[in-house]
Amino acid sequence: MPDEQKLAQASGLSEEEVRRIVREELERDRKHEPAAKKAAIIASKGTLDWAYPPLILATTAAASGMDAHVFFTFYGLNIIHKDFERKLKVSPVGNPDMPMPVPMPTLVTALPGMGPMATKMMKAKFRGKNVATIGELIEAAQELGVRLIACQMTMDVFGYVQEDFIDGVEFGGAAAFLAEARRAHVTLFV
Repeated sequence: MPDEQKLAQASGLSEEEVRRIVREELERDRKHEPAAKKAAIIASKGTLDWAYPPLILATTAAASGMDAHVFFTFYGLNIIHKDFERKLKVSPVGNPDMPMPVPMPTLVTALPGMGPMATKMMKAKFRGKNVATIGELIEAAQELGVRLIACQMTMDVFGYVQEDFIDGVEFGGAAAFLAEARRAHVTLFV
C-alpha cells in the first residue's frame, strides 16, 4: 500500500487531501529554500564520454524544475565549440575500463587509428541504445533554459574567441559561475 494511502487511512483524510498537503508542504519548502531549485555544474573534460555527464545532469535538473548552469572550462570547452562533433573523441589509451570487442594490450590501443575507431565504436553503442547525441543534448539544454557558460580565462589561454562557440553560450569567469554556485543546492564538478 503506498505511503499516501497509509497516511490517509491513519489520519482519516482522503488520499487526495494527503497529496494536496504534501504538495503544499513541498511548495512552502521551496519558497524558504531557493537554492533547492538551482544546480551548478562544472564541465572540465573534453572527450566524448565526458561530454555526456554534465549535459545529462543539467537537462535532468532543468526538466525537474531547477535552474541549471554549466560552466565549461579547460577541455570542457570542446563540448560547446561549434566544431564539437570533430573535437569530441574517445581515447582508449589510459582508459583500461573501456570495453573493446577483444581484450587489447595498452600498447595496441596507442597505435594510430585506435582513437577514431574507439570514437566510432562509442557513437555506435550510444546509437544502438537510443541515447541522444551531444548535439541533441545541447539543443535540449538550451530549450530547457540551461545556462551554458564558457570560461573566459580558458578561452584566452587557448586562443578561442566568442565566435568559436555555438549560439546561445554565455561568457564569464570563475566569479560569474561562483555567483550562481554559492546559491545552488547541487554543485558538481565533472
